[in-house]
Amino acid sequence: MSNKKTVGIVGARGHTGAELIRLIACHPHLELAFVSSRELAGQKVSDHIAGFVGDLCYENLSHEQVGGKGADAVILALPNGKAVELVAAIDAQAPDTVVVDLSADYRFDEHWYYGLPELTRQKYAGEKRISNPGCYATAMQLAIAPLLGRLAGPPQCFGVSGYSGAGTSPSDKNNTELLRDNLMPYALTDHMHEREVSRQLRVPVEFIPHVAPHFRGITMTVNLWLQQAMKIDEVRALYRERYATEPLIRILDEAPWVSRIAGRHGVEIGGFTLAPGGKRLVVVATLDNLLKGAATQAMQNLNLAFGFDEFTAIPENPGQV
Repeated sequence: MSNKKTVGIVGARGHTGAELIRLIACHPHLELAFVSSRELAGQKVSDHIAGFVGDLCYENLSHEQVGGKGADAVILALPNGKAVELVAAIDAQAPDTVVVDLSADYRFDEHWYYGLPELTRQKYAGEKRISNPGCYATAMQLAIAPLLGRLAGPPQCFGVSGYSGAGTSPSDKNNTELLRDNLMPYALTDHMHEREVSRQLRVPVEFIPHVAPHFRGITMTVNLWLQQAMKIDEVRALYRERYATEPLIRILDEAPWVSRIAGRHGVEIGGFTLAPGGKRLVVVATLDNLLKGAATQAMQNLNLAFGFDEFTAIPENPGQV
């Protein structure tokens, strides 16, 4: 009889679902109990996930069936607006189940733990309902947090994501023909991640998102106005000190490239540039939207919830420069 914790995934067909399957399959203390996908029901997981071993098949599970599976944890990798009924079914049948929701449905709910561990792990108090931050929101918060107490106005964030961030359902934002040789702006005010970050950091944040032709990875360029002039060495030292003990965050002198973060589990922050006068700073952050922006962060949160080392089964430790 296995003593591993069991985990189910709902929405396993998507890009993030595939990354979660890979991470859980490598975890010494977790095993997949089920993977739910309407489109892939009946097909073997090993036929879709390279390196996956075993006879586990995708299932098309109702909300009640998910709640009745008895898994120790359920990860919801669904589009926004799809989690509420599922959570209600789990609440009714198995309230002690750990639920990690990757959508935005509970990021504004004070009863759910908001799991950006590098900034919020000290607030974790054993909650079994965990809201995973957005991918853009993760990049913005990590880029801004070290200077929160020194800001003179709203941070302005110019974000560019690979088209995997638009999911697998066809749309203009993941149409490779429309994206070829193109940069596609969208939701230019009041974006959900703008509200999410403003709520979490408790300062107004301005966010302008775009989609680019590459598949995965986010570049976040952040413009920060400071109350007092700073020197560039002071800025770099502040970021290095803030993230000195964070194995998934790497501080660079030069601006990070999205091509170098794709497929990696950490975050790179750099390109620190001060305008003349020292009161305007530009900083760049990159991360993989499917990993640290979703699946890797979910794994950190699962590890916290079960009392494992937070970085168990996360295969990369980029270290600190």
